[in-house]
Amino acid sequence: MPDHRTPMSLPAGGLLAGAALGLLLVAPRGAALAQDACAALVRLARPDLVLTRAEPVPAGTLATENPGRAALTGAARATAALPAHCLVEGRIAPRTGTEGRSFHTGFQLRLPEGWNGKLLFQGGGGVDGVINEAIGAIPVAGSTARPALNRGYAVVSTDSGHQGRDSSDASFGTDQQARIDHGYASIGAVSREARGLVAARYGRAPDRAYFMGCSNGGRSAMMAAQRFPTEFDGIVAGNPGFRLSRAAIAQAWDTRAFLAAAPRDAQGRPVLANALTPADMTLVAGAVARTCDAADGLEDGTVEAMSACRFDPAALRCAGDKAADCLTGAQVDALARAFGPARDGQGRALYAGWPWDPGIASPDWRAWKLGTSQTARPNARNATLTPGSLGLFFLTPPVRDLDLAAFDFDTAAERTAATAALNDATSTDHSSFTARGGRMVVFHGNADPVFSADDLRAYWRDLARDNGGDAALAGWARMFMVPGMTHCGGGPALDDFDPLTALEAWVERGEAPDHLTARGAAFPGRTRPVCAFPREARYRGGDADAAASFACAAP
Repeated sequence: MPDHRTPMSLPAGGLLAGAALGLLLVAPRGAALAQDACAALVRLARPDLVLTRAEPVPAGTLATENPGRAALTGAARATAALPAHCLVEGRIAPRTGTEGRSFHTGFQLRLPEGWNGKLLFQGGGGVDGVINEAIGAIPVAGSTARPALNRGYAVVSTDSGHQGRDSSDASFGTDQQARIDHGYASIGAVSREARGLVAARYGRAPDRAYFMGCSNGGRSAMMAAQRFPTEFDGIVAGNPGFRLSRAAIAQAWDTRAFLAAAPRDAQGRPVLANALTPADMTLVAGAVARTCDAADGLEDGTVEAMSACRFDPAALRCAGDKAADCLTGAQVDALARAFGPARDGQGRALYAGWPWDPGIASPDWRAWKLGTSQTARPNARNATLTPGSLGLFFLTPPVRDLDLAAFDFDTAAERTAATAALNDATSTDHSSFTARGGRMVVFHGNADPVFSADDLRAYWRDLARDNGGDAALAGWARMFMVPGMTHCGGGPALDDFDPLTALEAWVERGEAPDHLTARGAAFPGRTRPVCAFPREARYRGGDADAAASFACAAP
């Protein structure tokens, strides 16, 4: 066998085109030889594959903390030291796009020395444009479960085909190919090259391939099952923005609704954060809890019986002047408008409404909908991120410096349709995915302020309708609604659970998850079953803080 350090090249069809070549880069046991095998991977570059980095990382290295990205991806903080591994970075298909701007699909791949034979594709967040550290952290903020890399997975992540200043930079939306790459095409390109590099490093292709992400990463996970149904054995999709084109419209709608109730500063400009103060939202959340909490058999601060929760904010309307125990008419109207569906001028729904849940009083919910700024310059993410994402990416043609106050909802559906066709993971056809045994685990926070839990529930009913009914759908896909949880974790919720282990057990041992056992910092000492939809947890007696005291029951 030739020395593994001999320069090599591959045909331009991808690394797997030279399947036998993979054996040439496999290192015998030993740290020095493993380091050589890692460094040798850069020699697999092609004109359409630039490998910029291939270097060993010693065991004990800590992952870089990035709270800003975590807010958009949901990735739990990785506190565990990383195992010894080979770090590979590269660029796929470099090109020059519109306005002379350079594009490529960037990726990072980590190949552990103690490989378990599996590959995990890690989803991103926001509008991507940056490469998150490929460690496979569980994409829910409160999870304490081990990252996939620490379990022996090879893990790959990507910027989805464009490079931005951060994951809120939507300027790539002026380029046609960048829209396509971000919408779905980068998944196939990165998966193909990652599989080839895995085979080159270990001498064989992965035994199993999984995709896991939250937020836009959850959308990408669903897209992986829909557009690349033979690539992945299992999917974890958290709080998926599967209908992001319409969710972006709803973000503009909600901001407009709350601004209408906002008090004005000395110059007559609305202060968004004060449309409903933290005290006001605590009042609303308390009223929701009084109305809905006991329906699951136990008053404990969470609404497990989500399907039975019916609340009307009009019950809080002040009879006279504003007081601590009531809301003004403008505030009630703003809540009714924001929690109801966004609509066009003819009354047609543009997006789903939102469920009432005590989690709406949490700082995580406020960060998206209202913010904390005490000036006329809002810091709510809906107000700061939507003009760029909606204007530059979702609208066709793109609009620079979109003014949300002047946005025309009557033309919104038509103007977002082209991007929706590329970006929205709304297909219910999974015949090829299921034929080869694919399995999917979806989780979502009932108090998510970004993507409506009601919209996902409606999609799930469509998915069941088109795939043989609830029982047939449960044979390959299960969804878990988490009471109180906001976007990819947070809120008054039990957001410490492990969907990857549940998926592994289902794919590899045929053990379908009836529920996910959850705990969380919001309720120390408490565990609960998060039941597979449409069932919900019901108290049956015993220790109120023990999961065993609850059963999953039909609504």
